Amino acid sequence: MKCQACGSAHTVKNGSNAVGTPKFMCRSCGRQFVEHPKKGPIPQETKELIDKLLLERISLAGIARVTGVSERWLQDYVNDKYPHVPREVAVKKVQKGRLTIECDELWSFVGKKGNKHWVWLAIETDSKAIVGLYIGDRSRESAEGLWNSLPAVYRQCAVSYTDFWEAYEAIFPAKRHFPVGKETGKTSHIERFNCTLRQRVSRLVRKALSFSKKLENHIGAIWYFVHYYNAVIQVEAAL
Repeated sequence: MKCQACGSAHTVKNGSNAVGTPKFMCRSCGRQFVEHPKKGPIPQETKELIDKLLLERISLAGIARVTGVSERWLQDYVNDKYPHVPREVAVKKVQKGRLTIECDELWSFVGKKGNKHWVWLAIETDSKAIVGLYIGDRSRESAEGLWNSLPAVYRQCAVSYTDFWEAYEAIFPAKRHFPVGKETGKTSHIERFNCTLRQRVSRLVRKALSFSKKLENHIGAIWYFVHYYNAVIQVEAAL
């Protein structure tokens, strides 16, 4: 019996699995295996398909049904994937000058509706790219988190339009901050993106069973979509 991982013949019997199939262990690499496994490693093509499906409004159970992987394997896959998603915006460099951003907060929850987590977002009006993101409560500290997430050039030059939530006034520079109502249209782009985010990230859909149960995955899924969205925006701008 040769090890399926390293090819070593230095293997020994090592009990049986839950359905009684004999198991073996490789003395060289320590891997445990059965002689004729019913399922092999997940192909790279399947993983790439899963990465695309995670950007759509599909639950993990739905993705497992579509791709044929087990829900347990898929949960482990996203548990490993989301913590490694970068937590800062990736946008092209812009020159100092007149820049305009729109900011808003999006309600969400983790585990139960009483456990609220607000998604603070900033979008550049001209390029439509997300230039700031912070996930926290609805306090002044979270508004500061959004401000700190902005690239330096936006903190130095950008004019910002927000709603009348008082946390913005405490953090954003008064001379470049303008609280406005929805009827002005000055925050229409960020409000439209909020709708896009809810439509594409299933765990943000109101009144659905696809809510997050783990904060790390909640944050990772949102960042994962934002990075994808910004990449698409930059490609479209180059055409």
